[in-house]
Amino acid sequence: MPNAIIAGTAIYNIPGKKFSEEVVETPYGRTLVYRVENEDLIFLARHGINHDTPPHKINYRANIKALEMLGVKRILAANAVGSINKNIPPLGLSIVTDFLDFTSGREFTFFDGGESGVKHVDVSIPYCPTLNKQLLALAPNFDLKLLPESVYVSTNGPRLESPAEISMYSKLGGDVVGMTGIPEATLARELGLCYAAVAFSVNWAAGIEKEINFIGNSDGLDKLKANLLALFIKTLSTTTDEDCCA
Repeated sequence: MPNAIIAGTAIYNIPGKKFSEEVVETPYGRTLVYRVENEDLIFLARHGINHDTPPHKINYRANIKALEMLGVKRILAANAVGSINKNIPPLGLSIVTDFLDFTSGREFTFFDGGESGVKHVDVSIPYCPTLNKQLLALAPNFDLKLLPESVYVSTNGPRLESPAEISMYSKLGGDVVGMTGIPEATLARELGLCYAAVAFSVNWAAGIEKEINFIGNSDGLDKLKANLLALFIKTLSTTTDEDCCA
């Protein structure tokens, strides 16, 4: 069975890998995925490889359903974020272990009643502990340091957050803020898929410094992205469906 990597802002391919495109028709719409040649690996660019879909317009249900239909059981996701926690500076990495959901207006569940039924899914442990543990264990091999726990604040976008919002998120326990982590993670949980996410910071969140300065394309960012994807591939290849939480 294939595994999957989902990526968004700043990551639109896997360096050194060749892909073949595949369109998957789901009950929620069509999704374009990329199969890595000669590997049981699928790459999904949640914004599209040309970054032409904003966070609030992403068809999260189609994306996750497509992966399930292709036989995927384990997913690793990369999320570009702004840092709230001062222990996660720009270019810092953290494993996402919990979330705060401030999104609105999104199709966020597979269980809408009717034929799909009604189900209340437990998200006490929203991210896979087995994948998280393996990510932490293997990270030094790829010259990466991961903060072992972080709370991801999911906002609606596409605008950035206000300083007052960031102050509130900090008081609520948020460490990083992004626009795509939810409902992606919870939809995976609803389908019983094993899902873990790593947040990589590209800026300080609003109000922490005088201005928001994004890390643009740089040798440091390029190296981090390449190493993170290599870590993902190694993590997926050294765990099994039976090991995981789903």
